[in-house]
Amino acid sequence: MQYLVVIEKTETGYSAYSPDLPGCISTGVTREAVEQSMREAIEFHIEGLKLEGLDIPSPTSSSTYIEVAA
Repeated sequence: MQYLVVIEKTETGYSAYSPDLPGCISTGVTREAVEQSMREAIEFHIEGLKLEGLDIPSPTSSSTYIEVAA
């Protein structure tokens, strides 16, 4: 499955979250680090949902860029 992950620059590195997996977040010093950390966080999150007998949310979020005159 592919989940949308939003990555944001912070003062100390990067943070990430997935809108389809509430509570699943991660941080990293570099973009590459936060992507790897988020991949692990998603796997761990899904494993926890399975252990609790909960449904795994289907990925439904998407993104796009909108161009505007500035």
